Amino acid sequence: MAGKTRSIVVLAYDNVLLLDVASTVQAFSTYNTLLASPEQPAYSVRVVSARGGLIQTSAGIPVMSEPLPDLATTEIDTLMVCGGVGRHLALKDARMITWLQAAAPRARRVCSVCSGTFILAAAGLLARRRVVTHWKYCDDLRQAHPDLQVEDDALFVHDGKYWTSAGVTAGIDLTLALLKEDHGHVRTMEVARHMVVFMKRPGGQSQFSQLLAGQSSGREGFADLIEWISEHLGEALDVELLAERAHMSPRHFTRVFREQMQCPPAKFVERMRVETARRLLEETPLQVTVVAERCGFGDEERMRRAFLRQLKVSPSAYRERFRDSRSSAAVAL
Repeated sequence: MAGKTRSIVVLAYDNVLLLDVASTVQAFSTYNTLLASPEQPAYSVRVVSARGGLIQTSAGIPVMSEPLPDLATTEIDTLMVCGGVGRHLALKDARMITWLQAAAPRARRVCSVCSGTFILAAAGLLARRRVVTHWKYCDDLRQAHPDLQVEDDALFVHDGKYWTSAGVTAGIDLTLALLKEDHGHVRTMEVARHMVVFMKRPGGQSQFSQLLAGQSSGREGFADLIEWISEHLGEALDVELLAERAHMSPRHFTRVFREQMQCPPAKFVERMRVETARRLLEETPLQVTVVAERCGFGDEERMRRAFLRQLKVSPSAYRERFRDSRSSAAVAL
């Protein structure tokens, strides 16, 4: 593809999410501005819709689109399908779905942002694949398409030529990953820096934090408990102690906690410890052994096993890939 302009086709519709369209277009456009010549842009980006013309976004701001291109005369490198509340009507648009079914096999990559995954699935393009969408709609996607392997909290998932991403800003993470595949890490870092976004979030990172999940739970007492846990991760947080803090018996606490948080207390605590350890590995020069101690793992080996369970990568490898430049020299503090 050296010296060739890649064609990016962004499929939109009425009541599409504005940021799904804008973030994707802007990332490719920024690469052109920074790293390609005006005479030979790296990407040509087109926003298309079933009828063409102005489409109304869910933010109330209209976006100009082209009609669905003639596939006999159009080359598509990357096809991006956006999400939004308008997807429910888009799913019934036979013309759009038929075009998508014909266009996808011709494209090198087929991607969705947020709930655009529903549209790819409705077109029969994701059968038995690993996928993700906005965390709020993962259960809906699983019920509508039980053959899919829905990964509830990944930022984006890459399975073959298909890429699916989570909600809103995860589309930026996905687009940066596409740029990295095309042009490598160094050039993509320039784009991320210019856009003032962090090119640090791997696809397997969680869409939302455990602390936020706890604070958003329906039980006010648990929100207080989760905040307390976050401040005492270095301590031995067994069920008996947590139940006492919640003013419940251990058995009753375990049952209610599982109902509210969708996982047992011990697993939730481990997730919070991994989340905190990740942040320390990214942003501080603390040695791995010190991070393990501060986060309550007890030793480096226990933290390594927890990282492998949750992130499929060791703490050292995680730091090497995602650390902040300010923490590049790890020392004991």
